[in-house]
Amino acid sequence: MEIEGVRTDRLGLLLDQFDRAREMAQVRLTGLGDEEYLWEPVPGSWSVRRREDAVTPRAFGPGEWVLDLGAPDIPANEYAEVARQAADGMTVAKIADDWSVSVERVEEILAHTGAPEPDRTPITTIAWRLAHLHFHFAGAYEWTFGERRQEPKLLVDFTPSASVALERFWPLIDRWRDSVAALTEEQLDTVGLSQYPYSNDSEYPYVGALASANIEFIHHMAEIALLRDLWQARFTAGGR
Repeated sequence: MEIEGVRTDRLGLLLDQFDRAREMAQVRLTGLGDEEYLWEPVPGSWSVRRREDAVTPRAFGPGEWVLDLGAPDIPANEYAEVARQAADGMTVAKIADDWSVSVERVEEILAHTGAPEPDRTPITTIAWRLAHLHFHFAGAYEWTFGERRQEPKLLVDFTPSASVALERFWPLIDRWRDSVAALTEEQLDTVGLSQYPYSNDSEYPYVGALASANIEFIHHMAEIALLRDLWQARFTAGGR
């Protein structure tokens, strides 16, 4: 269906949303330099670091530079998602496996007995947010449109260079988007079209996974935009 040239079908709506978000994100990332890209808003922020300088226990990457990742836990801002998964019928064991935490931890969160600790929601750099998006979309492409065999955490060679990161990022995003645009209605309704291992995408029709991918892109790019604003305001706030 079309209204004055505007698509109103499911795929059209999701593509239009993504395209608009991508356009805004590319504008917001114009002029990003290395110092700003790696700027830590607070000491101990998660970032992209040399392997020997990694400060988190599960930092990963295929090369010299790795992406910070802490001990397995569920960030406090994701508790609502855990509750949604349980409400949708996921077992506690499956939720625990999905988040790489213990069954007891999931039960604690569902019972609202666990007070979130301050370090459960890390502050991150722009480098971390962009790299996080890069490896997730690289993995989503591989496990939906690719060979479905490569480890997502080894698909992206992380870099301390903002320009190099962006030069690598946008072509991957465009390849993923072009593949999405070619999907049929039947594929949108196919459960398990995506087998991405770091999600529960395989349990839902692909249209749901696609909507989640849009949200992932939008919310991380919004966080990057905020970090850019804070970077610009850092001197008026009393220094770096």
